[in-house]
Amino acid sequence: MVADDYVLLREGLAGLLERNGFEIVGQAGDAAELLAQVRALRPDLVLVDIRMPPGNTTDGLDAALAIRVEFPATGIVVLSAFAEAEHAVELLSSGQRIGYLLKDRIANVPEFIGSLRRVIAGGMVIDPGLVQDLVRVRQGSNNDPLGALSSREREVLALMAEGRSNAGIARQIWIAEGTVEKHVRSILTKLHLPDSSDDHRRVLAVLAYLNAATG
Repeated sequence: MVADDYVLLREGLAGLLERNGFEIVGQAGDAAELLAQVRALRPDLVLVDIRMPPGNTTDGLDAALAIRVEFPATGIVVLSAFAEAEHAVELLSSGQRIGYLLKDRIANVPEFIGSLRRVIAGGMVIDPGLVQDLVRVRQGSNNDPLGALSSREREVLALMAEGRSNAGIARQIWIAEGTVEKHVRSILTKLHLPDSSDDHRRVLAVLAYLNAATG
């Protein structure tokens, strides 16, 4: 299911997904229509703009949260033109099969399609632009716990927030998986976050921690 009030973007997304093996069961131009169609059609994945009619504020996000409550097994990817930490954390805290991506991420089709498939498979995807934005904010603070991180650890942190496994991070930045594991342990230690084998919990923990000082 694709939901966006801009018809051209909505149709473009639907066509892109169909060309990459997805079946589009419905489209919606506002939050109420989206909820009605999800209840009737029960899609496996919903793509929704964070700002939609009727209010054009957070109606898409509100619809996504309602879908999560009613249909927790449905994958949800919220698309946003801007990195909005508060909205991202609220959505991502709702569980697995969830994603928050900036709209310009669509331009990288293989990465975008891969992100959607990770969500359908039960994973979580957080746009690296969101983490980078939060990191920049924290760097300007005199009480910045990220100041203890090396440049490589910051890079690993951003990839962690995308929902990548240690193996995926290793492939992305061309280092050994064992080295990634050491970086992850160091990051969690420096941020005073407990280590965990649960990738989703560690991403939520990192994002919630980063967002805590921005509010």
